[in-house]
This record gives sequence, C-alpha cells and structure tokens, in this order.
Amino acid sequence: MPVNSPSLLRRVTPGGWAAIAWAAGLVYSFVVLVRLPGESPDNFYRGVLLADGNQVWLALSAVASLAGCALLRRTPLTALGLLLAGTVFGAWAMHSTAIDVPLVLGPDVALWYIAATLPRRKVVLASGLAALVLLGYPIGRVLVGFIIGTSTALAVLLTAAVAVLLGNSAGESRRHAAELSSNAAARAVAGERLRIARELHDMVAHSIGIVALQAGAARLVLTTQPEAARDALGQVETASRETLSGLRRMLVALRAAEDDPSGQPPLTPTPGLADLDRLAASTTAAGVAVDLCWRGERWGLPPELDLAAYRVVQESVANVVRHAGARSCQVTISREEDSVSIEVLDGGGLRATQPGGAGFGLLGMRERVALLHGSFTAGPRPTGGFRVAATLPVPAGAR
Repeated sequence: MPVNSPSLLRRVTPGGWAAIAWAAGLVYSFVVLVRLPGESPDNFYRGVLLADGNQVWLALSAVASLAGCALLRRTPLTALGLLLAGTVFGAWAMHSTAIDVPLVLGPDVALWYIAATLPRRKVVLASGLAALVLLGYPIGRVLVGFIIGTSTALAVLLTAAVAVLLGNSAGESRRHAAELSSNAAARAVAGERLRIARELHDMVAHSIGIVALQAGAARLVLTTQPEAARDALGQVETASRETLSGLRRMLVALRAAEDDPSGQPPLTPTPGLADLDRLAASTTAAGVAVDLCWRGERWGLPPELDLAAYRVVQESVANVVRHAGARSCQVTISREEDSVSIEVLDGGGLRATQPGGAGFGLLGMRERVALLHGSFTAGPRPTGGFRVAATLPVPAGAR
C-alpha cells in the first residue's frame, strides 16, 4: 500500500517539528566537534570534550527542550521559554562563545508557530522573550569577562526574526483564506436567498394577478350573472390551490435540502417553455387573451435557460394582467441556433407611465437574464402599450 507522504507530514504536530529541529541541531553541534574525512587539520577546531559537569548541562538542555516541544500546542509561551532555556544549557555544555544557530532551530519553530497562530500581543511578547535570551547570553559573558561570538549572535537573532516574519505571513495567509471562504459562503447564501425570492415572486405574482382579475369580475356580475360569477370564483379557487401547491413543493424541497447531508436539493420538476400553453390558457380564462406564437424548435434548451425563458414570459404576462389595463397580449418565442428570443407586447396604456408598477418584476427579469449572459429590454412602445424583450444565448454544447 503506497504511503501518502503529505498526509503523514500533516500529522506531525508543531511540537513534533520543534523536537525534530532541536534534535537535528544537537546532532549537528556534535558532528562539528569531530574532524570528518577530507577536512584540513589547520582549519579544524576540535572543541571541548564533555566533562561530567557539561554532561549535566546537556541533560538539562534535553529535558527543557523536550518539555517545551511537548507543551508547544497547549501553552506556546511557556514552551518557548523552556526551549530557550534548553538552548542556553546546550551552549553552556559546549562552552560555546555564543548560542549557535543549530541550537535555536527548536525555538525558531516555536516562534513560527506562535506568530502564525496567536494574537499580535502574544507574538510581540514571545519575540521580546527570544530577543532577551539570545542577547542576554553574549551580554552576560561580556560582563563576566568571557569572549563572545558577535557574528554568531547576530546570525541567531536574524534566524529568530525570519521565523517570526514567516509565521506572521503564514497566519495572514490562513486568515485571508478563511475570510475568503466566509465571504464566499455568505455570497452563496445571499445568492440562494435571491434565487428563492425570485422564484417565489415569479410563481406567486402571476397567480395573484389572475385571482385579482377574476375576483373583480365576479364582484361585478355577482347579482346579474350568477353563473359567470361562479365560474370566476372557480378560477380563483384553482389559481389559489396551484399557488399553495407550488409553495408547498418549494418548502418541502428546502427542508429536504437542509436534512440532506450532501447539501444537494432533491431533483424536482421545474417549469419551462413546455408549460407556456397552460400559462396562456389560464391567463386567457382569467380575461386577458394571450396569443402565443412559436418560431423554430420548441424543445432542447438547457434546464436553466428553459426555466429563465418561462419566468420572463410568466412575469411579463403577470404585469400585463396587473398593470397594463389591456385585454390581450402577444407572446413570441423565437428559437435560433445560438439563442432563444422572447418578446411580449401589449396594447395597454397604464404601464407606459408606470413601468413594472412598484414591484420587482422588471428588475428580477433583468437580473435573471444577466446571470445567463443575455440581453433584456423593457419599455413603452411608440404606438402605445409596453414591450418586454429578452435574448438568451444557447451554449455551444446544447445547440
């Protein structure tokens, strides 16, 4: 079975990386005390063998450093203090004139982790603690009359500064990624809410227009033509039941999507251009005659285009019923090879001065068409009435 290396690397804790770095630095510090093959005797400094006292300091260095590695995730500042103490004990064990770079690899990992995960106040505190220890060692040696390795001390300070900068950069990148993810989730939620609101508006607006029209007709002929009034009230009942049924289906779909762990809503049939005949029949029965004209193929559109085209016609017809004051409208659907065009014309006069009323019908249609990279126009006709036109491009794969 192949080993998944990235997965194994992710399993190593920050303390584990600090322990690996500390161990590598300690091994290197002892390797340089031995003249390796090929090294010149003139350029080799054998160093000081570990006497009994030095072995004690080395043991203390190991205990402090490993304890710091174990505590790094739980108490990072305490862990950093123990790791820095371990580097000082290691330098004493080797009688070093300065804390060598290999000995601070463990504290550098701790500084990176602190800068990447903790608030800025604690990062400043950790940086100050590291600077105090790394500068305090050579200053202490100077005060007691010992020589120091100034260049080595500066190099150690530089590695610590680089570790803090890299950790801060990693933290900023992670926070930025989390912010982008949060913003994307918020945009997705807002987009879904807008889609649901648009669907509800398109579904309810037409039915409510039919209900209002039939109820007004029933009121006018209630006493003089009881049969006509009864038919109008029947249309009101039918439109109301269809609207309630549609709302119920949408709520069921939304609840099912919440209960579905995959987050995918169930596949439910959505209206399309095939339903225009039924839409025209119900609107005509309500008192506004719809003349439906087809040009080209009637089928074969992608689902999102089919739904958008239907909603544009539905909302346009609903606006005729509610705002135009017209008794008829003409709907033309033209299917070309690379597009589908929709045109809705009415001869009413009211919308010429109040386009779309006070609602969001025209805005919703414009947004829906724009999402599919189409064009949309709506406005009064020079000869009177109102015109709504939309063109939706058909993707090459669906032609």
